[in-house]
Parts: sequence; structure tokens; C-alpha cells
Amino acid sequence: MTTIPPTHLRLTTVDTADTVRIEVHGDLDHENADSLLEAATTKLAEHPRLVALHLHCAGLGVVDSMGLSVLLMIHRKTSEAGVRLHLDDRSARLERLLTLTGILEHLTASPLNSTAEPPMTSGEARTARPTGPDGTT
Repeated sequence: MTTIPPTHLRLTTVDTADTVRIEVHGDLDHENADSLLEAATTKLAEHPRLVALHLHCAGLGVVDSMGLSVLLMIHRKTSEAGVRLHLDDRSARLERLLTLTGILEHLTASPLNSTAEPPMTSGEARTARPTGPDGTT
């Protein structure tokens, strides 16, 4: 029997005056998801004038329920701080997971106290965004 070694989480951060980018490499699971939460929370505290927090997800492997929970917690913290959360370079696998769990729109929405799109009035319609990774619904 062969066991697969765990893929440790490696985070690389790049800071500017109003933006932080955290590159995520490895699995976001119950063993190491707290590392991403701690890194994001620290960056929010270090940069009180932060406008955007970008999580670069191209190197992200497996995401379990704890990983999803951490992404939701990061979204909550960024929203409270008025910071826009971006999930950049999502793989098809991550896109599908976030769509199936119903949290993709939630995680990528503008924070409440930013200049968000105004609410729709009756009779007004908006164009729906495609949900699939290839632009299909």
C-alpha cells in the first residue's frame, strides 16, 4: 500500500502600499489552512489602508472543508476592513468546488462599505455572468 505524502502549504507574499498578494502553493486542508488565515489576518493588521487582498490560487492543491472555512473567514475579515478579496488564477477544480458549495459569488463580492454596485430597482435587469470555467453556464 502506498501513502501519499501531505502537500505542505507554502505562502509567498508581495506587499505594496494598498495591495497585498499572497501566493498559495499546496493543499489548503485541516492540517495547514490556519497558516493562510494567520497570514491574511497579519497582513490586514499591518496595512490599515489596504484596498485589496489577492489570493493567487494557481498553485493551490486540495481544498477540504477546513480550507473552505478559512476562505470564508478571510472574506469576513476583509469585508469588515473594507478590503476587496480577490481569488486570482483559480483552477477549474477550485472554481467547481466554490460553485458547487454556493460560495463563489459570496467570496468574490465587494465589501459592504466600499463603492459597490448599487442595488437593482424593480424592472431593472443585469446581465448574468457565466459560471463555468469555459464561459458556459
